[in-house]
Amino acid sequence: MTDAVLSAPVATPAPDRERLAAFGFVAPSLLITALVFVLPLALLLGVSVLDPKGGVTSAHYARLLGTPYYLGVIWNSLRLGLLTTLIAFLISYPAAFALARARGPLRSILLATLFLPLAASVIVKAFAWTILLRSDGLINTVLIAAGIIEDPIRMIFTQTALIVGAVNIFLPFMVLPIYAVVAQLDSRYAEAAATLGASPLVVFFRVILPLTLPGIVAGVALVFSLSVSAYVVPTLLIGEKYPTLATTIAKAYLLAREPGFGAAAGVVLLAIAIIVVALSALLSREPK
Repeated sequence: MTDAVLSAPVATPAPDRERLAAFGFVAPSLLITALVFVLPLALLLGVSVLDPKGGVTSAHYARLLGTPYYLGVIWNSLRLGLLTTLIAFLISYPAAFALARARGPLRSILLATLFLPLAASVIVKAFAWTILLRSDGLINTVLIAAGIIEDPIRMIFTQTALIVGAVNIFLPFMVLPIYAVVAQLDSRYAEAAATLGASPLVVFFRVILPLTLPGIVAGVALVFSLSVSAYVVPTLLIGEKYPTLATTIAKAYLLAREPGFGAAAGVVLLAIAIIVVALSALLSREPK
């Protein structure tokens, strides 16, 4: 009897039906993601190391990362992203608190001023800035009519115009994530800290700022990623005077007919975006 029991086959556990069902639901999304995102990026990486004569080469990356001109192009993109992100944050942080504390119709109006620009194309908004900043534009016309200046000031095709336009266009992507966090902020934390004798500066840096950090990280990641890869804004507001990675990619594909070099520039731009997302994930992670 004992030998019969020992020799009986052991029943294997049945497959986890919940996991199989979950995988069945997720599989189509994974397939679409692979076809729409992963495959094009893999092709981009392949083209970036492809030698026109056949074989694999790193000449495109050596040209991009070893030439002072193209290093300046990379710095221009980073500088545009950093300045746009910093200025947008300085404007958005207090604006998010003002928006969260607004009540009734005022809040609706303020939210509308944020969402309505998102419905317009980036091209339309960039063209609007060219109309405002040109020599016969609205700003110069008002300044001359007010007697502040006698001759038109050159505003368009300057770095100032580029930064101002980029901040204006990408500002909602900074305000909204911060506002989403600030709107859920419990004011009792700040009141408790003040009751315990903390000064307003201590309350801000030790209580409010850490609690709003997830919104800040999300806004910074969005604005930096959008501005560092912007193509329309620098093209229309400053032109050839401020080459960026995005404009370099366009020239490589459309004018120079150098897809390998354009793909290498795209991979570098993608690497910058991945680094930003990775840093954002690390900063937004809650301490254990």
